[in-house]
Amino acid sequence: MQAKRSMQARTRMQAKTRLTLSCLAVACIALAWTVAAPVSAVAQSVRLAQAPPAAQTSSLETLAIVSGDKRHTFQVEVMRTPEQRARGLMHRRHMPADRGMLFDFARVEPVAMWMENTYIPLDMLFIRADGSIARIAENTEPLSQRTIPSGEPVLSVLEINGGASKTLGIKPGDRVEHPLFKR
Repeated sequence: MQAKRSMQARTRMQAKTRLTLSCLAVACIALAWTVAAPVSAVAQSVRLAQAPPAAQTSSLETLAIVSGDKRHTFQVEVMRTPEQRARGLMHRRHMPADRGMLFDFARVEPVAMWMENTYIPLDMLFIRADGSIARIAENTEPLSQRTIPSGEPVLSVLEINGGASKTLGIKPGDRVEHPLFKR
């Protein structure tokens, strides 16, 4: 009789151990899922931030700057929403020479830009509604929180690699051709 009780107790103990191990396994899987999902999202964000511009945008648009008798063509990402404009070129470490980013503010107004979390020096071309360049801020300082004002109401800002304006001879008064300026 005592052997039978001992065997029943051992069987109950084994069942409780299996149940405890099963619960522990489920808890571990749940914990791993809770930790892995955000880590995966962070990893995806880091990969996206470090990816070249073409990998971060679904499409590029052609933009040309007419400077005297020369025409300089760029492929640009157009930032149309507040979220896109806030992110801009942040966290990128490279931009090909023929690329840029065009910020569409949707209305003519004074604007200010900054370089926080932007690792590459940029030339910022502040553009009036008619497509003429109002002002150029050359070789802006990477990672700076200093604001860079437009100096007058503008519709858009074009960011290209730092020093490109000087190298290409682009200056205030030159004309930017893009559908944004044909409204």
